[in-house]
Amino acid sequence: MEQIFNNTKTAFALKSDAELDRAYFLFKMIKSEPLVRIGTAITNFALKAHMPVEQLIRASVFDHFCGGVNEEDCLPSIAKMYTKKVHAILDYSVEGKEEEEQFSLALKKTIQNINFAKEKQSIPFAVFKPTGFGKLSLYQKVTEGITLTNQDKSDWNNVVERYNTVCKAAYDNDVPLLIDAEESWMQDAADDLIESMMEKYNKKKAIVWGTLQMYRWDRMDYLRALHQRSIDNGFIVGLKLVRGAYLEKERERAEKKGYPSPICKDKQATDANFDEAVSYMMNDNKMVLFIGSHNEQSNYKAIQLMKEMSIAKNDQRVWFGQLYGMSDHISFNLAVENYNVAKYLPYGAVRDVMPYLIRRAEENTSVAGQTNRELELLKTERNRRKKN
Repeated sequence: MEQIFNNTKTAFALKSDAELDRAYFLFKMIKSEPLVRIGTAITNFALKAHMPVEQLIRASVFDHFCGGVNEEDCLPSIAKMYTKKVHAILDYSVEGKEEEEQFSLALKKTIQNINFAKEKQSIPFAVFKPTGFGKLSLYQKVTEGITLTNQDKSDWNNVVERYNTVCKAAYDNDVPLLIDAEESWMQDAADDLIESMMEKYNKKKAIVWGTLQMYRWDRMDYLRALHQRSIDNGFIVGLKLVRGAYLEKERERAEKKGYPSPICKDKQATDANFDEAVSYMMNDNKMVLFIGSHNEQSNYKAIQLMKEMSIAKNDQRVWFGQLYGMSDHISFNLAVENYNVAKYLPYGAVRDVMPYLIRRAEENTSVAGQTNRELELLKTERNRRKKN
């Protein structure tokens, strides 16, 4: 197969020389685990002490991985990417909030993003995180079947109501809604809630989409069972497939609490699990999938499958997606070949988005091959421009 992801001219066409240099410097820093650890500690201290570091953060890591502090702030980036046929998904990336007021704000932001998406072809989906709408500890209690207090019951009813409100808004506006996946110990409650929304709103097309983290060894069994229930109960399955972003946390917790790790035994098993899920979903033309992957081989395999199954490049049943600030060589080279491509575009106040940014830095540090790949591609493009 033609190696389309090697074209750095296409990959970085939207980046100025200065932006290219900043990205190279940033990934050089991220490559060093001690630097990430020290930088994270200093940043957290500075923010808690209300030191004036937000401008520095914004000019470096924030502007590389985020679209802005609010929706309007993101519009130039959205328009710019769309000139290259890369869509955007506005992602209100405030994490770790535990107050009802913040959950209501997340609901309001998601509905605003649904309205944004309705008006703009460049924004094909809306998205939210389960813990944006309720406490992780509450999802965990429901997942584990722990008896809820009266306050818990009231809070859970609020979570269910938020899901229903946002899914109905997506349905009424005909905007597909992606719902992210999080830690395994809270995910069953989220999955059950998402499935109930699919059953309600996905009768004719996939409006509500769940997420499967394929670094979990049980996800193929879950996918097959969900597929069968969709046939039995007459709804359409929409899913985003990812490898997963909580690997170290999952393994550490399993070891600490003495239960079998939910994570596949190694990377090869995860890769096989991911590719099997893609193939399984493509084999049923009633299922729709969003391939959320930074792995070149998985994307190549998906392209090959589409060819073998005579699925058109722009068939709305298949989307490819990556995070803003990462894997541009995949996103932009897929888009120029006319595949459906979208970048997750995080936004939010600088200090509120810091947990997301720290997670991105730690993820890139732990996946050394990915960071090295980014550096090599950036280096190649810098050299190409110097020669020209």
